[in-house]
Amino acid sequence: MNTTTEVVLPGIVAPSGLKVQVRDLPAPGEGQVVLRMDAAGVSFAEQQMRLGKYFDQPPFPFVPGYDVVGTVVAVGPGVDPALKLHRFAAVTKVGGWASHLIVEAADLVPVPDGVAPAAAATVVVNGVTAWQMLHRTAKVRTGGTIVVLGANGGVGSTLVQLARHAGIKVIGTASARHHDAVRELGAAPVDYRDPHMYDRIRELAPDGVDAVFDHVGGEGLHKSWRLLRRGGALVNYGTAATKDEPGNAMLPVLKLFGRLFLWNVLPNGKRAGFYNFWAGKRFRPAAFRARLRDDLTEVLRLVGAGVLTPQIAARIPLSEAASALALAESRTVLGKVVIVPEP
Repeated sequence: MNTTTEVVLPGIVAPSGLKVQVRDLPAPGEGQVVLRMDAAGVSFAEQQMRLGKYFDQPPFPFVPGYDVVGTVVAVGPGVDPALKLHRFAAVTKVGGWASHLIVEAADLVPVPDGVAPAAAATVVVNGVTAWQMLHRTAKVRTGGTIVVLGANGGVGSTLVQLARHAGIKVIGTASARHHDAVRELGAAPVDYRDPHMYDRIRELAPDGVDAVFDHVGGEGLHKSWRLLRRGGALVNYGTAATKDEPGNAMLPVLKLFGRLFLWNVLPNGKRAGFYNFWAGKRFRPAAFRARLRDDLTEVLRLVGAGVLTPQIAARIPLSEAASALALAESRTVLGKVVIVPEP
């Protein structure tokens, strides 16, 4: 019996309330492997889970960690032993913030040689999210124009680079201190603190845009909708504006879904929808895994080719996960905070 060191979210606590514990790790079962964590991401999902506001999160206490990159160190029955000592990425939803964890072998996606663990972890859930929203949901064509809210964030910075690679013009919102970095990624920056932000965007795209990628939600969503030209798509993928509001966590989400549904059925030639990373997993798991594997493989290939540069905000040891989460929540960083093994 081996052990694992893991970070536990005990309930609705401040980031400092995270606990670190050591427990026995059982042997992997049929179709499973033991993954030694080489890097794990800190996502907006964990920020919502900390407040008990992430849809379908497990009951407290649990180990957070939406995605992970690691090396297979043991395999269970029915798993090819050749997987051992090779590096893979996996989207786990929970459980990634651990030194060792058990993962279904079917969920593993190979990480190319030459792509560092932290770089790979930066684009696992962020890269798949950005790729699928751009190419599967909005289906923006070469020559189009899009708006990315939070272009300095983990998903946003990846989305900007994927769009520019596809020949798409990008307008990205970010705080003024990140404008130079956003320009380097290839987007035209607009200050999200500017009360006239949407007017500034219209000045850059007077004929409207082909898509808006909005993770903020709230009252600004209708302004994002109005930026679209005919045939355009509003893709919402979060409710950051209501994250800290007290009360029932589902009410803002239900209100958001109702608004998107109404806009989507209006006869105005525009589309609106909510991007759900897990769509299809429950009823078509094989198709979900195949799509995830294809998309993540392409994103990792672009990283290996130097087309996509992962924006790593910080590398923080597992035992300091509380600091990693606090930093991610500070909204002061460019890119993604990554948890790494103890030195």
